[in-house]
Amino acid sequence: MSYYQRHVFFCCNQRDNGEQCCNGSGSQKMRDHAKDRVKQLKLSGAGKVRINQSGCLDRCKEGPVVVVYPEAVWYTYVDKDDIDEIIDEHLVHGRVVERLRI
Repeated sequence: MSYYQRHVFFCCNQRDNGEQCCNGSGSQKMRDHAKDRVKQLKLSGAGKVRINQSGCLDRCKEGPVVVVYPEAVWYTYVDKDDIDEIIDEHLVHGRVVERLRI
């Protein structure tokens, strides 16, 4: 059994050469929001959910991106409402949010 039920990675890569990147779309703030919300819902910790930032996940042109393991479901998002929907549907209820899936 895995240490976490679900492990969520937010790409927070920052490119300085003008190319599209997830951090340029506010991914760090969205990761912080997700981390706070998961804590508020008491979903964080061993056997539960872990929210992490990652370096480049190499899908920036589809981004910003987040991936949820162990299901390996990739999402894009626009705002906090999208992040909340991913948390409520996928992390709480185990249902993939098809409209945000990439």
